[in-house]
Amino acid sequence: MESFFEDVDFFAAFKAAVEIFIIFLMLYFVLRFMQGTRGVGVMRGMVFVLVVATVILLLIVRSLQLYTVDWLLTEFVPMVTIPFIILFQPELRRALVRLGENPFLEIFFKGESPMLNEVVTAASVLSKNRLGGLIAIERKVGLDHFVEAGTRLDANISSALINTIFWPGSPLHDGAVIIQEQKIVAAGCLLPLSDNPTMDKTFGTRHRAGLGITEETDAISIIVSEETGVISLAVKGQITSGLDENSLRKRLEQLFKYDAVNSGGEGLAQRDAVQ
Repeated sequence: MESFFEDVDFFAAFKAAVEIFIIFLMLYFVLRFMQGTRGVGVMRGMVFVLVVATVILLLIVRSLQLYTVDWLLTEFVPMVTIPFIILFQPELRRALVRLGENPFLEIFFKGESPMLNEVVTAASVLSKNRLGGLIAIERKVGLDHFVEAGTRLDANISSALINTIFWPGSPLHDGAVIIQEQKIVAAGCLLPLSDNPTMDKTFGTRHRAGLGITEETDAISIIVSEETGVISLAVKGQITSGLDENSLRKRLEQLFKYDAVNSGGEGLAQRDAVQ
């Protein structure tokens, strides 16, 4: 036992602990600074990938003396990284955002049923009247960039207001309504269009925009077709169509769970209950 303590370099261990703590603080403040931006998911995913790569490289490869793998990781991978990133930038961004949104990597919050009731009612009325509509609900990643491009409202959420916005002839009916923290913050907002080649060819610009915002952020979008009145829900780059009022409500309740302990009954749900 005494020889064990004599062989241990406590100063080196302390130095390593201090270095890890400093790196942790740096990453913490970077993530906190980026909180609420579209880059936070990418950053979180990059951190996870770097940690995994470091563990594989240092703890497994070198401890087992896998020299060929070690050479590939240290010499070959950096050579192809930049061309790979340039060629697959959109796909990599989406993959890193998905990774950063993994429930094992972040803490989510809760849902609020009154807001959901108004949104579901609005979607149902739009569907029955064959009025097109697009509603984006902010979650953890901020949508301020898209809000700034629309018309600021900062109004309480109500199905009547949403239906008025999307009524034919309204100057805002062609854009999207964005909901943040229990408020309709803006309308007439332009959202990024999805370039997913597998998307149903019958979907138009409204559906492409509704899907596109979920590819770039963790927002949820509800789309109502002007031609058919069909209600669709998009989340994480996937779109589900043919929803009625009950199925839409059930799906949203799954996505937006209520947790009074975390936020005292006032915030949006931030935890995905199902994929």
